[in-house]
Amino acid sequence: MRLKENYRSITGAETKILTLNGCSCDDWNRVKVKEGFDPSRCVNVIFSGDITLGHFNEPFIDESGVSIPSGILNARLHNCTVGSNVIINNIGDYIANYHIEDNVVIKNCGKINTEGISTFGNGIPVAVLNETGGRVVKMWDKLSAHEAYIIALYKHRGIAINIIEKMVDDYSASHSSGTGTIGHNSRIFNCNNIRNVKLGPFSHIEGSIALNEGSVNSCEADPVFIGPGVIMEHFIVCSGSIVTESTLIDKCFIGQGCVLAKHYSAENSLFFANCGGYHGEACSIFAGPYTVTHHKSTLLIAGIFSFMNAGSGSNQSNHMYKLGPIHQGIMERGSKTTSDSYMLWPARIGPFTLVMGRHYKNMDTSSLPFSYLIESNDESILVPGINLRSVGTIRDAQKWPLRDRRKGPLKIDQVNFNLLSPYTIRKMFDGREILQKLKAKSPTGTSYYKYNNMKIKGASLERGIGLYQTGINKFLGNSLIKRLEKTEFKTIEEMRKRLAPDRQKGKGEWVDLAGLIAPKSEVDRLLDDIESGKVNSLQALSESFIEMHNSYYDWEWTWSCEMIEEEAGTTVNKLTVENVIRIVERWKKSVVDLDNLLYEDARKEFTLSSMTGFGIDGGDEVKKLDFEQVRGEFESNSVVAAIQEHIIQKTTLGDELTDRMKRIG
Repeated sequence: MRLKENYRSITGAETKILTLNGCSCDDWNRVKVKEGFDPSRCVNVIFSGDITLGHFNEPFIDESGVSIPSGILNARLHNCTVGSNVIINNIGDYIANYHIEDNVVIKNCGKINTEGISTFGNGIPVAVLNETGGRVVKMWDKLSAHEAYIIALYKHRGIAINIIEKMVDDYSASHSSGTGTIGHNSRIFNCNNIRNVKLGPFSHIEGSIALNEGSVNSCEADPVFIGPGVIMEHFIVCSGSIVTESTLIDKCFIGQGCVLAKHYSAENSLFFANCGGYHGEACSIFAGPYTVTHHKSTLLIAGIFSFMNAGSGSNQSNHMYKLGPIHQGIMERGSKTTSDSYMLWPARIGPFTLVMGRHYKNMDTSSLPFSYLIESNDESILVPGINLRSVGTIRDAQKWPLRDRRKGPLKIDQVNFNLLSPYTIRKMFDGREILQKLKAKSPTGTSYYKYNNMKIKGASLERGIGLYQTGINKFLGNSLIKRLEKTEFKTIEEMRKRLAPDRQKGKGEWVDLAGLIAPKSEVDRLLDDIESGKVNSLQALSESFIEMHNSYYDWEWTWSCEMIEEEAGTTVNKLTVENVIRIVERWKKSVVDLDNLLYEDARKEFTLSSMTGFGIDGGDEVKKLDFEQVRGEFESNSVVAAIQEHIIQKTTLGDELTDRMKRIG
């Protein structure tokens, strides 16, 4: 044990006072103390092994204003360093092999110990998606959703994956130790057993039953709370997260700003930024950012999710009693399940899709985003694009940034909140093409179309084509207007020069790496750089994801420009003023049309049928007044007001650009 210069051997006089206070030690020569150490602050303490003690001259003042003097009372310590102004009271068994930093409070606990050499959860394999282990991700302290996505789902890039896993192994080995750490200003109250656990600064552990083999990566800006009845084994919990109320955890990574509570149970699962799990159960899931499940009897199993809300009783099946639990499901960002929904894996559900009912066939709706997937008479009915007109979808997109609970200086996951992006719009292009081909191949007047074990009504298909076109027009117009904003062009050449992309990166397919939206070509380039040794550390890998995230809007224009050329049938260096005005007019119409659809969808929440249960002891007038007191009036509703304001703003914006274009010589 290497000592700082201000630590010294304990004196005979101090030993005498300690002995009179009921303290004992098998070898006082192995006890070192900081200058200013007061032996009277240690009472009924058994010391053994190498011990280092700070000074105890400042009290701890709790939330109620009660002052508790620092020091050690009724405890046994073995091979421990104890910082200054620490409180250790009433330890039933012992604390062994721990470095306890300054201002820590430990009261009424059983055993806190480090056994052998531990990596504190780092390097522990988590069997996500495939319970049999085919997609294992090894945890480490700063595992991002994007890194985990690549490790789990890019097995075809075996060399790169092996290199990343070697980096994690090296990190785990470098952080292994026979001594645990309890970071400064941490609080540990009424806990039974803590074994091989590393606690960061300002950790708050209260009433937990057992914590075994893990890390609590708390920090001052964003502390971690582990609450009553919790049992956790083989885990890593990141800053700002809460695990409480008898939650059971085994082999789980819990990212920043997560809340797992109310008897939640999870094993072999990864939870990333701002996930929430209550009451239900998770098994082998990849919970990307903002995956939330609130209800009892809800099982999420062997699937990947993000920006997802699971309805009560949602369930999936990942095996068909043949070769075991080998099947996986993919629910792309923004998907939801209603109460009592069921999905048979393998399946892939497209972005922002609402799943209702029970679906007993394997299906793929990846290229048909913003849809409803409905069960009717044991058949799966797909309603393409209909979720684009749902005010709930827009509300979700608006609330996610506001519900970011991460307060720490470092955000591990790079989260893109955009509802419309090259990722989702590319799927709208594909969806439009799929629907058009289905229509072309079928006789005129067909009532139902079949697609991937699903049925699409004729009217739904026609409407879906229109909705996807509206979404495409809106996104491409947004990009064009953003590119041309606040610039007065004197000539058509100036305008064309501005429209030309600044870089070539961004063309082609885009992917969603569990929250991070980027061109697939750039993901492939990153994997190439890993294989070549250009990216040779976990830090460099994390920085690459940050760079991708920060480059989004530059790359987005490159992609949008390519799509504008495809839609316009000409290159940007040949676009005319009339072409631009036509795109803007289509954009303006799409924005207003969609906002009007959202407006009418919101109005449904204010109809008489929605007032059922209000004005319990009165007539219609009382019902209306009661409803308005609780829910407010339709026109003053914040979402409705925002839609109306959006129509005005965007119409004005479009008109301004059109006027500017008309002034070009």
